[in-house]
Amino acid sequence: MNVETFLRHHQIRENPFRAEEARQDAVFTRIETVCHHPDYAKVRGEFDRPSSAIVFGERGSGKTAMRLQIEHEVREHNRQTTDERCLLIAYDDLNPVLDRLHLQMGETSAAASIEKIRLVDHLDGILSTIVPRLMDQLLNESRDEPAIEAEPSLRKTWRQSDAATKRDVLLLQSCYDRPEEADLRTSRVRRALRTGTLSLMPWMKWAAIGLGGLTIALALLILIQNPEEQRWLWNAALIVFALLALFVGGQYLRRSWQMHSIARTLSKSLRTLHRPAMSFRKSLCTLPVHDVLTTELPNDAGDDARYHMVQRLLHVLRPLGYRSMIVIVDRIDEPTLVNGEPERMRAIIWPLMNNKFLQQDRIGIKLLLPLDLKHELFRERTDFFREARLDKQNLVERLTWSGAMLYDICTTRLNACREDGVEPMSLRELFDETVTHGDLVDALDQMQQPRDAFKLMYAVIQEHCASVPEETPKWLIPKLTLDTVRKQQVDRLGGMLRGVRPA
Repeated sequence: MNVETFLRHHQIRENPFRAEEARQDAVFTRIETVCHHPDYAKVRGEFDRPSSAIVFGERGSGKTAMRLQIEHEVREHNRQTTDERCLLIAYDDLNPVLDRLHLQMGETSAAASIEKIRLVDHLDGILSTIVPRLMDQLLNESRDEPAIEAEPSLRKTWRQSDAATKRDVLLLQSCYDRPEEADLRTSRVRRALRTGTLSLMPWMKWAAIGLGGLTIALALLILIQNPEEQRWLWNAALIVFALLALFVGGQYLRRSWQMHSIARTLSKSLRTLHRPAMSFRKSLCTLPVHDVLTTELPNDAGDDARYHMVQRLLHVLRPLGYRSMIVIVDRIDEPTLVNGEPERMRAIIWPLMNNKFLQQDRIGIKLLLPLDLKHELFRERTDFFREARLDKQNLVERLTWSGAMLYDICTTRLNACREDGVEPMSLRELFDETVTHGDLVDALDQMQQPRDAFKLMYAVIQEHCASVPEETPKWLIPKLTLDTVRKQQVDRLGGMLRGVRPA
């Protein structure tokens, strides 16, 4: 019997259990507001006063679904308010960050580069995730990323803001915009902001060239004309122009060397950007010299300058109505250089286990981590736990699902896929009288998590339809089919735990 025929008989439009990844799950988008894990509220926290959370869970236990639910609620929260918004930063695509770090480090192996990752590298990575989005919107450049909500527009709001806000926008752009185009966009950002302040570096350069040219021209004129009258006046003018040219040229060279030195240090310090010093120098020379020389830039290995840059980000977001920020760290096992290896995941995440980082005011860090790291965590020494202060971080040691919870989720998905206007049905109504509610709960309990529960139900429907001919259909699934498929799925899970099968 065809699966579509079976589903159509039960007035089900699509298979509720087909999807395995929350990001590509159309059914989940219809039920994400009604299906929550019991620990969801603890992990989410409040948006006006965000808190950090550390969650461990098996692959398929619902970490990404929880993240999508938080994203949905943040969007709804931001639509309902204009002055207490919360900015959500998804720090989940670590491929660019790790690739650039590996190139910057120059190590022969990825493991050697990852072992040297620091907290400041993550802070740089987070800032380089959100700053380009803000600059795209300021410059009216369309990208795939969702727009930052702002009323009136971000461009108009920042134009009308004070000089300190505009300065912070320029500093953030100069340091954390996309490496391949940052130096080209700095002057465009200045024009978009209408800062009203000028950078002296280009003027000093052309003034030195102009004065030098005048000095040479005057010297040639004196040499050729050889004026006898008022010779002292000609010589005095030549000396004045020469001194001015030397002074302005010397000032330009001194400032240029300072900018080059700062740019070179930034290029070495911002390792997750892998941006050449010349690019930083072009950006810095576009800014007012005073702002560059008097501002604490992230040009060393210390974290204080990075925290100041984070505060600058919060400062430039305030005129847009944002008072808080949530950073979600997810999918750390997926980057190419990590390849799911626990030791590499540990090297990436452990620097984030820092109480100062996790307890920043108005910033919530949500770490959604594979269960493999929980076992690594409990092997650590007392000093590590003293620094991390996990007792304050809303720790969820494991996302667990009971059979009853999974039964409710499956029933909710089932009804979300039914035809419009029909009466709700329970999951048990797909089975005949030999299958009790308890049988289904027990079977789902053995699956332990949503992804495997959906695989079980998907396989049960497939197996039933494969064993029934189209001419003599049976619309209810017998207990034998459930027991057979359950045994197969339990064996599959056992093989996964032993590492003898992929999924």
